[in-house]
Amino acid sequence: MPPNLTLYDTMTRDKRAFVPKDPERVTMYVCGPTVYNPVHIGNARPVVVFDVLFRLLRSLYGADAVVYARNITDVDDKINAKAAAEGEPIRVITDRYAAIYRDDMEALGALAPTMEPRATDHIQAMLAMIDALVAKGAAYVAEGHVLFDTQAYPGYGQLSGRSLDDMIAGARVEVAPYKRHPADFVLWKPSKAGEPAWDSPFGEGRPGWHIECSAMIEANLGLPIDIHGGGIDLAFPHHENERAQGICAHGGEYARYWMHNGFLDMAGEKMSKSLGNVITPHELLQTTPGEVLRWALLSGHYRQPLDWTGELLARSRTALDTFYRTLADAKRLGVTGAGGIDALEAGEPFLAALHDDLNTPAAFAELYRLNKDLREALRGVEQGKDPRDACERRAALLAAANLLGFLEADPDAWFEGDADAGLKAQVETLLAARAAARVQKNWEEADRIRDALSALNVVVMDGPQGATWRLKESEPT
Repeated sequence: MPPNLTLYDTMTRDKRAFVPKDPERVTMYVCGPTVYNPVHIGNARPVVVFDVLFRLLRSLYGADAVVYARNITDVDDKINAKAAAEGEPIRVITDRYAAIYRDDMEALGALAPTMEPRATDHIQAMLAMIDALVAKGAAYVAEGHVLFDTQAYPGYGQLSGRSLDDMIAGARVEVAPYKRHPADFVLWKPSKAGEPAWDSPFGEGRPGWHIECSAMIEANLGLPIDIHGGGIDLAFPHHENERAQGICAHGGEYARYWMHNGFLDMAGEKMSKSLGNVITPHELLQTTPGEVLRWALLSGHYRQPLDWTGELLARSRTALDTFYRTLADAKRLGVTGAGGIDALEAGEPFLAALHDDLNTPAAFAELYRLNKDLREALRGVEQGKDPRDACERRAALLAAANLLGFLEADPDAWFEGDADAGLKAQVETLLAARAAARVQKNWEEADRIRDALSALNVVVMDGPQGATWRLKESEPT
């Protein structure tokens, strides 16, 4: 029986049952970063969202059957400007920020994609696609530029739902006398002095933005791909243009499902470098565990806007503390054992939530239910019951959480953070003394010990199996 997975398709503006072209080779492409500085946290949202989809597809079709490409754009005006400002070769700049990006995304729990194509490794593939477009009359050469002729493709605008007139009125289009139509976009352009340049039949130059992804997709995944993903800001013009040139170059389908995540907002405004309201994962990871950032990014449905606030991060930390506290209690009671995806039944409501267009808020609610079930089973273990039921419930919780990329740390390490052995011993001694004071109803002494723990930068959390603790999070510097 095929998996019951439905995904919202931007092209049809409806949820559709997901049926891959080839279930033994499911293909997905997500637009990656332009590497000239650390990305902002809004750029991390599609990484985390499509990482959940990558994990889910692997669970449904097998790890070896899913091919996920996330590109690196390493030729761009902003990269050129950064290299010039720092007096470094362009490759040094792009390698540096690509490495930072990979490290930051790994810290957010994102699996490495199957492949990570770089634009500069695919110049010949881009030129081959441009040649095909020119030969078919969908592109033209003008004053050293090659441009896509938007009027040559009747389907232009179908993905974004815009007419050509709407696009011109609402978009930032370059006004150039050599364009046949204002919406026509560059496939190849001359390089300025000092910029990267490659030989081509159209003169020495470099590619436009949109042709890069189309060429990398065709070269690495083949056409059509099953899923093309990215932020909603890419639907137009980037994905609209990708689709148009890909179809005109070779005919047929380009991507069978188009998926877009909503914006991340800061104080009600879209987070963007141009507005100057950005914060980067690189900065946030100095003070906040990556798993907390991941929980925050997945706390709303991926297609909806998400307001990024300190309160959201605090709630995310509290949520994860709740689950790790249960796992810590299970560990103390000897309730252990591994649990893979098979620990979840096919009809499990958690899986039903994810299969319904990655409904992570509903999936989070089911995690709380699984946590409650485990908590009840742990109480039974304390009362002398057979621990097997608790072990099974723990396996189910871990299977669900791991599918989302959570609860993969040791619970003690989660709470203790970077505390050294001396601090751990001191805290455990104080907690034992506080527990004794509470048994004796010496509340004044218990409060004094709590204050002493707070002075050590320790947060005390009282639970059914006793008190646990964690280090307070450092303030940003």
